[in-house]
Order: sequence, then structure tokens, then C-alpha cells
Amino acid sequence: MRLLHIIAGIASLALFHAHSAMSDDNFDRLVEKANGQQVYLNAWGGDDKINAYIKWVSDRVNADYGITLEHVKLNDTAAAVSRILAEKTAGRDTAGSVDMLWVNGENFASMMRADLLQPNDWVTSLPNWRYTDASELPAIVLDFAVPTKGREVPWGRAQLVFFHDSAYLANPPKSANALKAYISKNPGRFTYPQPPDFIGVSFLKQLLIELTDANDALYAPVDEADFDAVTAPLWQYLEDINPNLWRGGNAYPQNYPAMRELVADGELDIYIAFNPADASSAIARGELQDTVRSYVHDKGTLANVHFLAITFNSDASEAARVVANFMLSPKAQLRKADPEIWGDPSVLSMGKLSSSDKAAFDALPKGVATLSPADLAKTLAEPHPSWVPMLEKAWQERFASGG
Repeated sequence: MRLLHIIAGIASLALFHAHSAMSDDNFDRLVEKANGQQVYLNAWGGDDKINAYIKWVSDRVNADYGITLEHVKLNDTAAAVSRILAEKTAGRDTAGSVDMLWVNGENFASMMRADLLQPNDWVTSLPNWRYTDASELPAIVLDFAVPTKGREVPWGRAQLVFFHDSAYLANPPKSANALKAYISKNPGRFTYPQPPDFIGVSFLKQLLIELTDANDALYAPVDEADFDAVTAPLWQYLEDINPNLWRGGNAYPQNYPAMRELVADGELDIYIAFNPADASSAIARGELQDTVRSYVHDKGTLANVHFLAITFNSDASEAARVVANFMLSPKAQLRKADPEIWGDPSVLSMGKLSSSDKAAFDALPKGVATLSPADLAKTLAEPHPSWVPMLEKAWQERFASGG
């Protein structure tokens, strides 16, 4: 399969860079330049626990490095990408409005095509890069089948997971076809976020991978495929389930926290998130019943890595790199992985950590609703990012007005 050859090649390149970490002296000089700089981090702001984590990072980098980190909360990352592109088109090569961006997938691919990122490989020179292992996790250098080329630093891992209240749904549907049957028998009890929401689009990709007979085509640029033929089973599926969705398919939740709330309120049986620990974290916060559990489809679910990138016209690139290095530190990754804080799986290699740091990760509570690593072992690779805008456009044409 074409994707496997790409992964193997990228992993080899990553190993070539494995020992290129910045010297302590060079990083100390970077820290000196970063002191007093202000970094505008544009990141999705739709989840309170994520916002709280970013606030903690802001407090730490201010105390440790004299950096002011401002979280610019986004509803849609693509809007920030469009703003950066507009600045480039206008010749604004300095003093950009965005310094760092939480990004992956099509947004990263768009930024690479338009040269909107810091040039050259700055990521593998970060001191904390030494704690990663691209041979173990090739996705840290391969963003939705696109090589990162050291232009974005891995920040966390994610996998599409389904959540259900076991008190009411003992045996959840574990395939696209089983879900379709469940929706038919239980009208109004399932929905998904409206694309272009990230989870909404991810749900479309999950279904497409399961339903199409042309999986190889999904891992090459979309213009090399017959889009209508490849996606025909997906649109037929969605048309079939639409009348039996929540609110008759005439409205959709804005995002996955809204879906989670609908499950908490008893309006839905199932919600979807890209964080395996999402339900455990919500239970710990008292936002979900303690009978909620998680599951994945029998043939696996989408899995990826998300990243932090620095823009081409940032005037605080030194501080942004220091922030990125802190985000990659065992201390920051450990807190991020704590299900009571965020519960986002780490991108670090446990074999590269000190014994005390590894023990701290091993001691993290798994959470009552979090699946084991064995349960999450079956994963599906993300399609080429060029499929995303086409899927979004086709969905809008068919279902945006309620189907």
C-alpha cells in the first residue's frame, strides 16, 4: 500500500535527524532572546479543560522564561490560516498577527503549499526532541500523509473514540453498518457535529474508510481519484440515516463538547471525540454519569498526531520555539496526559525518558471510561489532506440545509 511506503521513508528521514538536538549553549541564547517577547498562540478554544491547560502553560513559560503567551481562542483553525495567507499576500512579512498555531491535516498542508511556516527544520533542533522516537511513532513526522519537514512540533496523539452510557446501551454498534442499523431502530438518539467541525469531518472520513472499496485512493491526492465514485457509498449512507438523526437531521451540534452535553442530558446515546480519555475526564469533573464507557469500531478508528507550528512572519519566533520546547517536555506532556487535566496521549517515547519520568507516566490514572492500549491498538491512518475540503464541500451541498 502506498501509505506504508511513505511512512517507511519518513521514518528513515526522522532517524537521520534523531541526533540533531540544539546544544545547551545555543538554546540558552534562544532563551535570552525570548525573554520579554509576547506569543500569540491561536488554538481551538471550544473545550474548557484544554483552555485551562493552555493557561497553565502560559503561567509556566512566563515564570520560567519571561514569555507572555496569549491564547487566541478559535472556532475554526482554517480562519487563522486564511488570515496568515492574507498577510503574506499583502506583503506583511513581519509583525504577523499569529505567532503559533495548533494545526494538523489540511490546514498544515495549506500552510506548507503557501509557505506560511517558519522555514527550515527547527523542530529537531529543540532540546526536548531527544525524548521522541519517529521510528516508534512515524506520525510525528508525517501529518495526514504529508511529511512535516521539521516545520511543526508534535504536541499530542489522538484517536477517534465513541462513548456511550452503558446503563442504557449495553452493546454499542461497532461498525458503520451496525451504527446505521442502530440509528434506524433508535431514531433521534444519534447525530454528529456539523462539518467543517473537525470531529464532524473525522466522522465522515471514518465512515468513508469503512464503506468504500477504494481505500488506496484515499492516501493519494484527491485529484488523482474519481471523487464521486469513491465517495458514493458515503453519501448514500448519510442520506439513509439522515431522517433518523437527532432533530430529524435538520440541525447538528456545533462540536463534540456539545455532543457530550447531549449525552449527559439524556438526549443522545452516543458521542464522539478525538481523545480516548475524554469521558473519563468528564466523569472526574462531574459532567458525565459514571456509567459512560468508550469503544472503537472492530476494524479500528482514525488516529493521528496534532502539532504546533510557527508562522513565517512571527516577530516572536524565539519565544515560540521556547514555548514549543516546553510543550514537548516530559513535565508538560505528563500534565497533558493526566485524564483529570486533559487526558491527551503523549508523543514522547517512554523508552527515551528517565526512570522517574517513565514511572510518573506509568502512575497516571487510566480513568474509568478509558480503553486500554490493547483496545486502542487497531487504528486507521488519516487520508491525504486534499480529501478534506472536497468532503466538506460535498457535505455542505447535500446536508447543510438539513438534508
